[in-house]
Amino acid sequence: MSDLAIETVGLTKRYGDETAVSDLSLEIDRGTVYGFLGPNGAGKTTTMRILTTLTRPTSGSATVAGHSIEDRDAVTPHIGYLPEDPPIYDELTGREQLEYVAGLRDLPSEEASERIDDMLERFDLLEDADKRIDAYSKGMRQKVGVIQAVLHEPTVAFLDEPTSGLDPRAARTMRNTIADLADQEMTIFLSTHILPVVDELADTIGVLHNGRLVAEGAPDTLKHRAETGEEGSLEDVFLAVTDETEYAETESEPTA
Repeated sequence: MSDLAIETVGLTKRYGDETAVSDLSLEIDRGTVYGFLGPNGAGKTTTMRILTTLTRPTSGSATVAGHSIEDRDAVTPHIGYLPEDPPIYDELTGREQLEYVAGLRDLPSEEASERIDDMLERFDLLEDADKRIDAYSKGMRQKVGVIQAVLHEPTVAFLDEPTSGLDPRAARTMRNTIADLADQEMTIFLSTHILPVVDELADTIGVLHNGRLVAEGAPDTLKHRAETGEEGSLEDVFLAVTDETEYAETESEPTA
């Protein structure tokens, strides 16, 4: 079995004349956290939808957990996905929502019950587990979304803005949980605008801009690249590589 959890080669997605993802090639090791950064509209969500088999690429190829994304039935048992707007049913209680997802994943009932209780307790939701989700705050809904993404212990979890709507204590729990899952050999593909979260958790960071990968490396390596007499921050890296790319694309445009 390959040591790569995710591999893409020349992955491209076009919508008419617009290119959302362009010639993206990635190699992501199993059991690591990959921080996927980029400004709004960079192509991050499109990439995640392709890798989770929800969107077909225009060209290129990808494997996730050793399976081609062309074979959706082979990929989906091995992945979990937290989109920006998690699929949650307001008329269910938090526990019922998670039991429903466990059933879809064919988890044995006793095992599912233990995992659900463990995660509810970890995220401080146990007391509210039997309340309807329509009474939950945004942060509580986000916690349910994350739990259902990793409940079946997937090989790869795709998390899009997992700390969105969380208070500082809950955000810390989320970061600890992501670190624990990686320690258990789960690969985490993490997209977020909260740069300190990526700096703390990621083994490797990739920066996407206008659909292209413009920087990639370990956090310390990327921050060293941004030095200007002093050690740079991850924010420095992000602003530098996106500004450089914007300038280069502007310079390459034909003038009137």
